[in-house]
Amino acid sequence: MSQHSAAIEWSRAPHATDPKTYSRNHVSTLAGGQKVNMSSSPAFLGDPDGADPEQMVISALASCHMLFFLAIADLKGFPVARYTDTPVGELGKTEKGQALTRITLSPRITFVDKTPDTAALAAIHDSAHKRCFIANSLTAEIILDLG
Repeated sequence: MSQHSAAIEWSRAPHATDPKTYSRNHVSTLAGGQKVNMSSSPAFLGDPDGADPEQMVISALASCHMLFFLAIADLKGFPVARYTDTPVGELGKTEKGQALTRITLSPRITFVDKTPDTAALAAIHDSAHKRCFIANSLTAEIILDLG
C-alpha cells in the first residue's frame, strides 16, 4: 500500500470583491514542493484565477485514466505519441447533498505508428477505467466521449 499526501494552507484575508466575507484563496503544496494556487469556484465566491477542488478532482481522474491508458496501449503494441483530454465535471444534488455527479472524459489520442481498431481502443479504455484508482474512488458517473 502507498500513501499520498499534500499540504493545504489558508490564512484569513478580505474577499477581493465582497467585504462582508473572506477570501477563499489558499495554496496546496504537492510532492516536490509544487504549489497550486487554489480557491473555491467563482459560483461559491472563489477566485477564477485559482484551481477549485472540483477541477482538481476531474484533472486527477483524467490523469489517472491517461496514465493507465498509456501503459496498457504500450503493452498491447500501440505506443501513444500524443494524448490530450478536456474533462468536464457536473455538480448535482444527491441524497448526501451537492456532489460531482457526472464527469466526462474526452481523450484525443495519436498513436506512434499503429492505431488500434475501434474494438481494441474500447478495450484499452475499459481496462484503463477499471484500473484507475481515482475512478474506483468516485461515485460520479464517468462518461467517455471518444467523439
